[in-house]
Order: sequence, then structure tokens, then C-alpha cells
Amino acid sequence: MEPAPTPARGGRLSQAVYGSDLIVELLASLGYEYIAINPGASFRGLHDSLVNFRIPGAPKIITCTHEEIAVAMCHGYWKTAGKPMAAALHNIVGLQHGAMAIFNAWCDRAPVMVLGGTGPMDASMRRPHIDWVHTALVQGNQVRDYVKLDDQPASIASFPESMLRTHKVMMTEPHGPVYVCFDVDLQEDRLTAPITVPDPRRYQPAASPAPNRTALTEAVDLLVSADWPVILVEDVGRETGAFGHLRDLAEALGCGVIDRGGRISFASNHPLDLSLSSEAALKRADVVLALNVLGLGNVAPVPHQRGLEPTHIQDTAKVIHITMTEYLVHSWATDYERLPAVDVLIGADPAVALPELLELVRSEHGRYPAAREKAAQRRAGVEAMHHEALARVAERSQRDWGLAPISAARLYGEIWKQVQNTPWAMNRQPRGMLDFSDPGQSFTGGGGGGGLGYSYPAALGGRLGMADRNRVCVNISGDGDFLMTSNAMWTASHYTIPVLQIIFNNRAYYQDEGHQSFMARDRERPTDDLGNGIMIDNPNVDHAGLAKSFGIEGFGPVGDPDKLGEVLRQAIHAVRDEQRPVLVDVLTQKR
Repeated sequence: MEPAPTPARGGRLSQAVYGSDLIVELLASLGYEYIAINPGASFRGLHDSLVNFRIPGAPKIITCTHEEIAVAMCHGYWKTAGKPMAAALHNIVGLQHGAMAIFNAWCDRAPVMVLGGTGPMDASMRRPHIDWVHTALVQGNQVRDYVKLDDQPASIASFPESMLRTHKVMMTEPHGPVYVCFDVDLQEDRLTAPITVPDPRRYQPAASPAPNRTALTEAVDLLVSADWPVILVEDVGRETGAFGHLRDLAEALGCGVIDRGGRISFASNHPLDLSLSSEAALKRADVVLALNVLGLGNVAPVPHQRGLEPTHIQDTAKVIHITMTEYLVHSWATDYERLPAVDVLIGADPAVALPELLELVRSEHGRYPAAREKAAQRRAGVEAMHHEALARVAERSQRDWGLAPISAARLYGEIWKQVQNTPWAMNRQPRGMLDFSDPGQSFTGGGGGGGLGYSYPAALGGRLGMADRNRVCVNISGDGDFLMTSNAMWTASHYTIPVLQIIFNNRAYYQDEGHQSFMARDRERPTDDLGNGIMIDNPNVDHAGLAKSFGIEGFGPVGDPDKLGEVLRQAIHAVRDEQRPVLVDVLTQKR
């Protein structure tokens, strides 16, 4: 009798019968809990295996009504779960539908495992027409410029290496989406020889790089000797340890922190938060410590460009940048943004660098009490700026409180009344209107690539990945953004994902009204027809009725500011206490 085959060291023999079973087995071994799909024939083998190849840990299907929704859900899931989710897209057409969301994930440095099917690559096996128009040579070319890696394994035996490699590359900092395409014949073929499922613990991503000690010491010398240092931060708070270390560093230096948004990195109610006074703070700064700021070149001195936002950092200021962006630059899209002038560039993960930076600053203060005293004196001035900015926001909020349609200040103020005594999270950061004090209160942020349609499906993915099931998740989308992927309500309803979706409904693609106003004035043309091609009215969309058609309770449109609080109270009760999705349509001021 032939001896039973033995697996490679650290692995185990596959239980798969078909190629697609092996894909499911590999996803399970890598810890994928969910896979979002819009069904398609090119991965019918994989779909069958997800349903019928019943093994422990197999990912659960999340059905979506569009591929862009599927990928955006994975994007949002990562931001709360801290681990990736997979999406399966139907050959060329599904990949084209999902491409915008993949690009968003790329720009946001979010790891998303995108799987696809193609072929048959053997032309003799193709069905007339449909298999021909749905087969590419090679399909990965379609997204290659905005994924970290794409692959199309040529045999079932090569599936494990392909999956482990793409997962490892995806999860190595800086993160990004990847794409693996499987020939339909290989998915549907039977295994003819034993295959090993490798132990994923032996194929882990590399640890995030630590900072160069010499460069870090140079940065500390600049910060400790500065008269007015400022910390500029972008999306570092996803590492909970980094959130605390950044706070401690700011307090040690007695300096202001400007959080550029997205997910929270610095508490908005901390007296050193200068996010609402960024222009004044940066103009005064003699040293700027930037942490993972992708658009740093846009806040540094640059030649005048028509329509460019005003710059803030003075040419005389010393700039320190701790970032991973240099490690992930492609040539197709200029998502790397303007080239910044930097005096000390440190290629490291800010979350790794912050505790070392804090240790060195404290050490310098121990050696030089005068530096510590200067930091303490500076803190009083920073705190004064913080409180002055809050007072300005409060004054504007009071002025706009009674406006109809409803002002942003009234909307956020009424939300705050309802959530301040319960765990909550929001996709936006309206500083000065709500107190953001921990990373869990900011759960999805912007989509990275600026593509409309990200917000709502990302919020559903974010809620799916959230460990705290009692947290009230509030997602605010403009009406134009929401309409792009409003059919995500089917997924919210079917899986009972409790997100409070609020429509900031100004019945327009209002940002473009500003562009059209600029063009008309610049060309000395009339400005009395700016809404042409921009307004979303006639007919006005019945968002609440649309929600009800998906089985979701809908409120609105709410245009009376005095009725908004009660509507939000009922909506939040349904989301928090009854754990079901709700939509509230709020008629708002233009901005």
C-alpha cells in the first residue's frame, strides 16, 4: 500500500474536491470572515464552494446589488475591524463596476482582497459570445495601476502561493488593495493530486519599519528648540496606541495639533487641538512635524496656481515628515500629490515612531529644564487659541440654529444631544460641534479617491466590522453621494446592519455650484443660472419612501429645525435599542 502523502512543513492536506473549494479553504486559513459578492457566472464555482463546501471558518457571503458597493463595504470593514474582507467581482464587467471603489481603497491605503473569475482561458471551452466578451488578456491590466499586486494563477496547485503572496503584500505597510483572478475552468476542475494548505503563520507580512535613529534625533533637536512647533497629522489614530502616544507627545512639547480629518487621530476636546485654527497655527509655526500627511505639499509654499487653496506653512519653517508614502508610488495616477519640501524625512510607520519620539523628547527635557519650561509656557498660548476657536464655532452655531432649511450646525447639534451619553461613531468630524475623544468615534472617514458612492456602503462595512455592537453608527451623506449607491439599502436591510443614514439633502451637487460660480465670474458671465446641470430637484427624490421600499424605516424630508430633534431621537432608538437600519432625510442649507 502506498503511504499517505504528507503535507509540507507547517501545513496540512487540503480537504478540497474542486479548485474553488481550495480558494475557500485558503480564505478560511487566512481569517477572512466575510466575502461581499454580486453573483456572476465567472465565479460560479467559487460561489458554489462558499455555499456548499462547509468547513470551519469559511467566509460568510454578503450579497450586494452592485460591485462598487461590495468593494466599498470591504474598505469600511477594514477601518473598524483592523483586518481585511474579500470581494468577488464578475470578470471584466464586474471589475469595471468595482474599479472606482478599488481606486478609492488604493488612495486611502486600505487593504481589500479582490477576487475575480475569467475565461475559460482555453478558447476551445468558451461558450458563444458571453465567454468571449468576458475574457481578457490579462484581466488584471484593468486595475494594475491602482492595486499593490495582481495575479492570475495558471494551475490549481499554484492557488496557495498566489493567495498567500497577495495577502502578504496587501497587509505589508503601506497597505493597499490586491486582485487575484481565477480561470473558471480551474475553479471547476477536480483536484487530481494532494495539495497542501500552508500554515499562514509562516507567511506573515513584514513588521512595520522603525525610524532611523539619527534622523529621529535630528527631528527631536528641532522640536525641542522650536519657539512654536505644530504637529500636523493625518489618519494615525487607527492604531489605538498611536492615539495616546500622540497626545502625550503634544503635551510634552506643549504644542498644537492639527488633525486633517478622515478618522480621528487627536481628540477634538483636548485643549491642544488647533484643527479649527490651522491657518493661524501653521503661519506662526517655525517647526512642523507631519505624520503621514499625503497632501503635505499642498500646505507648503508653492508657486501660485489658478484656483489653488491658500498655503499656510511659511517658507522659513523647518518641516519633519514621518511617513510611509514614499514606499508606495505608482506612475499612472498622481495620487502622491504635490512634492513637499522636507528638512527631515523619516521613512517609517508613525505608530512605531511616536513612542520613540516621545521618549527622546522627555529625555531632552530631563537634561534641559529650560526647554521643558518653554513648552509649559507655550501651552497656555495654544490652549487660548483652542478656546477662541470653539467660541467662534459656538457663535456661528447659535446664529444659524433656527435657519430653515436646516443648518449643518443644527443637524450636528441635535445629533450630539442624542448620542453624547451613549457609545457612538460618525463618518465625519465636525469639530467644535461634537466632542471626538477616542478613535472608536470616527469609523470610516473619506474614501481616499474622492469618488462619490463610497460613504454609505463603507459605513455598512464599518458597522459589520465593529466589535462594539452597542455603538450607534451615524453616517452622513450628501444626497448626490447617497444616490450613487442607494441600492446598498438592500444589503443593510437583508443583513439588518444597524446604521443611521442621514441624508444631508441640499438637493444639489452643490460643490460644483461653487466651481460654476468661479468660472462665470472669472469669465465675466451671468451667475443667475448656476443650478443648471447641478440641482437634484424636479422631481425631488423621496429618500424616505425609497428606504421603505427596501424594508428600512425612513423619516423625512425634515425641513423644520424644531422637529429634527424628535425625529433623531426616534431614529437613534431604532438603531441602538432595536438594532436595525434607519434613514433620515434632512433638508439642509446649501453647505
